[in-house]
Amino acid sequence: MAGAVTVPASAQRVAVVGGGPGGLYAAALLKRLDPARSVTVWERNAPDDTFGFGVVLSDETLGGIEHADPVVYAALQRHFVRWDDIDIVHAGTRQTSGGHGFAALGRKRLLQILHDRCRELGVDLRFRSEAPDVDRLAAGHDLVVAADGVHSTTRDTYSHVFRPHVATHRCRYIWLAADFAFDAFRFEIAETEHGVMQLHGYPYSRPSPDHHPSTRPSGPQNQSGASTVIVEMREEVWRAAGFDELDEQESVARCAKIFADALGGRPLRSNKSAWTTFRTVVNEHWSHGNVVLLGDAAHTAHFSIGSGTKLAVEDALALAACLTEQPDVASALAAYEAERKPVVASTQRAARASLEWFENIGLYLDQPPRQFAFNLLTRSRRVTHDNLRLRDASFTEAVERDFGCPPGTPPMFTPFRLRGLTLRNRVVVSPMDMYSATDGVPGDFHLVHLGARALGGAGLVMTEMVCVSPEGRITPGCAGLYTGQQAEAWKRVVRFVHTRAPGTAIGVQLGHSGRKGSTRLMWEGMDEPLEEGNWPLVAASPIPYRPDSQTPRELTRSQLTDIREQFTSAAWRAARAGFDLLELHCAHGYLLSGFLSPLTNHRTDAYGGSLERRLRFPLEVFDAVRAVWPAERPMTVRISATDWAEGGTSAEDAVDIARAFAEHGADAIDVSTGQVVADERPEFGRSYQTPYADRIRHATGRPVIAVGAISSWDDVNSLILAGRTDLCALARPHLYDPHWTLHAAAEQGYDGPGAVWPAPYRAGSRRPQTGRTDAPKPRLTLGG
Repeated sequence: MAGAVTVPASAQRVAVVGGGPGGLYAAALLKRLDPARSVTVWERNAPDDTFGFGVVLSDETLGGIEHADPVVYAALQRHFVRWDDIDIVHAGTRQTSGGHGFAALGRKRLLQILHDRCRELGVDLRFRSEAPDVDRLAAGHDLVVAADGVHSTTRDTYSHVFRPHVATHRCRYIWLAADFAFDAFRFEIAETEHGVMQLHGYPYSRPSPDHHPSTRPSGPQNQSGASTVIVEMREEVWRAAGFDELDEQESVARCAKIFADALGGRPLRSNKSAWTTFRTVVNEHWSHGNVVLLGDAAHTAHFSIGSGTKLAVEDALALAACLTEQPDVASALAAYEAERKPVVASTQRAARASLEWFENIGLYLDQPPRQFAFNLLTRSRRVTHDNLRLRDASFTEAVERDFGCPPGTPPMFTPFRLRGLTLRNRVVVSPMDMYSATDGVPGDFHLVHLGARALGGAGLVMTEMVCVSPEGRITPGCAGLYTGQQAEAWKRVVRFVHTRAPGTAIGVQLGHSGRKGSTRLMWEGMDEPLEEGNWPLVAASPIPYRPDSQTPRELTRSQLTDIREQFTSAAWRAARAGFDLLELHCAHGYLLSGFLSPLTNHRTDAYGGSLERRLRFPLEVFDAVRAVWPAERPMTVRISATDWAEGGTSAEDAVDIARAFAEHGADAIDVSTGQVVADERPEFGRSYQTPYADRIRHATGRPVIAVGAISSWDDVNSLILAGRTDLCALARPHLYDPHWTLHAAAEQGYDGPGAVWPAPYRAGSRRPQTGRTDAPKPRLTLGG
């Protein structure tokens, strides 16, 4: 984009609705790319009206601006405030982490720079002007860019096409400013009589060189500097503190008093500031004909990761590029949406994680100060243990020491104790159905499969769901523990693990398929009924899993007793086989899970209705199994912490379910989600299920196992060190690499008791060389 480029004539007349940073930058880029293009911006406010105070842009975004328009970049550079530190103040202590690299400037200054650039390029800026009706704009222009914000009129007009989803959240916040410059990005937590409140603050203007600070700076912000200050708290705390009854100035004064230490006794100021709740906007489609959404009109990301302006500017860059690269407007808008949607979705997942962390901040207040700080810094899952170690090694090492990591030992290789079992590291090979048994008997495949993963270094290797009866199988290929022959076959597997991979524990997961049984092998059609050889299904209620699934029979009281005895018989055989740990499968819509979810349990007897009654049968089974399982061996329970469906198990229900099992003696809760109903809508993403484990751990005080798209050793270290989980269970990574844990140790340079290479494999404990690495480096480059 270094110079003017001829673009298709179909994009010559452009209307931009909204004069925020995204709309203005899009207008400037489109005009710069083709000076002959007519670009008009409608903005209802005056040029110097703006809401909010400072904005943060990343180095990545700035690089895009520099490449696309060096004039704008140079102007921004003159006004940016840069800093590296984050201060976290909590419980009377301040923890500082460096190396983060921020750049910010005043929102008003940013708009002035963009106004000047638009005027210089010949963009028609119409302030204090309502944009014409979008249908008129679309009829009279080749392209309409709707940058009209979170309350977008354009989006509402075409809501049947854009299909927006707008979610509000639990916290209230107010956007304020202070007339001095913080020397770091500051998070301050106030524990008040009404509840927890937090301050997010960062500088966006530094004092002028000739300014001499006083105890209470005052005067123009360009002399004394300025900072954005956001005060946030949960709705119930906001009301308890009486903020709902205060006017703007009273709220500002109250906030300044609560955070007097952070502000050094200085006042706060507002700019038509009001308490509001954040709205997360997601649109299924971003364009309609020649109308396209940009910035907050298309998507929002919580302010705690500072991405609103960043995303809008990046949208503008992508839209301008696509209009240049594609042959017509329709193709350009399709390319723009295809390019931006995945990026925005990833950012929104990170923002949602950050938002929910602050909503639930009360869960973490008892953490040690440095671990609390580490937890806050890694809350969005974008900053990780390894990343933070690169930014600030001394801080990260201090957190590790507090956690109890021996020198040179990553968190994942610290031991963990469950009842009488000590695991040498925090990695679990998650249960994975192999559908490779014959008449429920595990064979050579299971020996090699589980044996290989035991040799691969994990602290705990779990079997697939082992069924407690022939009718409790999912498929004809599922393994069981309902005969002596099956028990002997499992004993062979356990013996191999204990003798050939000493130090690795092996656990068995017991379950019953319920309404999800009598189906084909996974690779022949997952959840599809068998074409022949079906067996009758039973469940909490006669509700088929899918429309084409068999309808199960509702279990009678006598059948419940029979199934409970099947579980205890299987547990007795598992103990005789020598398994170190037993997990009761109460997740994924199988029989016991079917009792827990209100979507699958419609019973009217003592086993249905309230959550307490829905818990009754799973707890009866748990108690019966615990009674026959050796007292010194741990027992865990896997649950689905959400059904990902309206009216299903909620996060609050999951805490109550976990607490009930903990009170009955569960040593840990294995926290999964979903697979309970076929029409679920999971929110997939990296480590997407771990917040549920995190919440259960802190709400119940019971150890948890986190699962769900944990794909790297860096994720494991981050989750363990932040205190979000105690163990991490990984499935697909262990299918990709049976020696995942040992390779994680090698890649981190770790050699210790947490990851012991089997003697025959020690020669492979270093990554093989892939090519020559000792060639001399270039010392001089000559330009010509």
